[in-house]
Amino acid sequence: MAELKFNKNGRLLFTKEMKKEYTILCPMMLPIHFELFVDVFRSYGYKAELLTTSGPNIVQEGLKYVHNDTCYPALLVIGQFIDALKSGKYDLDRTALIITQTGGGCRASNYIHLLRKALHKAGFDQVPVISLNLSGLEHNPGFSITLPMIRKMVAAVIYGDALMLLDNQVKPYEVEPGASKRMVQKWTAELCKQFRQSEGMGLKKEEANLLRIVKDFASIPIKKTPKI
Repeated sequence: MAELKFNKNGRLLFTKEMKKEYTILCPMMLPIHFELFVDVFRSYGYKAELLTTSGPNIVQEGLKYVHNDTCYPALLVIGQFIDALKSGKYDLDRTALIITQTGGGCRASNYIHLLRKALHKAGFDQVPVISLNLSGLEHNPGFSITLPMIRKMVAAVIYGDALMLLDNQVKPYEVEPGASKRMVQKWTAELCKQFRQSEGMGLKKEEANLLRIVKDFASIPIKKTPKI
């Protein structure tokens, strides 16, 4: 088992040994985008898993360990993490968490600190937390963001935005329930396949993919009715 190592400030590090052994749990912050992100992580040797749990228990777990004045998304993300760690599904000595850190003025930059405080309160001090950022805010020996990875993640953001927008436009009016969701799943699988083959990232390929995506969503039968 990987040895726990800390930096000079006492922060638990994600080490190179942990990369081989640990499962990295990713929160469901943006379902489509993060599914693409997770596949990118896996292509670089990380054992990443996207949490798909939902329900009132996640909110309750968040309220136990986060002040109720905190941003609601932070409460949900932290609640989902704590709920997963308590579920018994994961080996707590071989599990890590990852969360975005913007580095800007938004309180989202502090989610990672709130998460670590929550882990301490819940008795999960042995679980390392990885900061996903492009600002050099935190360094972990076992997790590095390379230029090829950035290219894939930028493409994932572009495709994720397009799929999310089209899904939101089509789903309320689809004639066949679930048609839009299936189209999202189809294209998510296709894009993950392309990323694994180092494709789908050039401007021409992105444009071609986006045109195909739009065409596919336009083929879904819809019935425009007023929605209140």
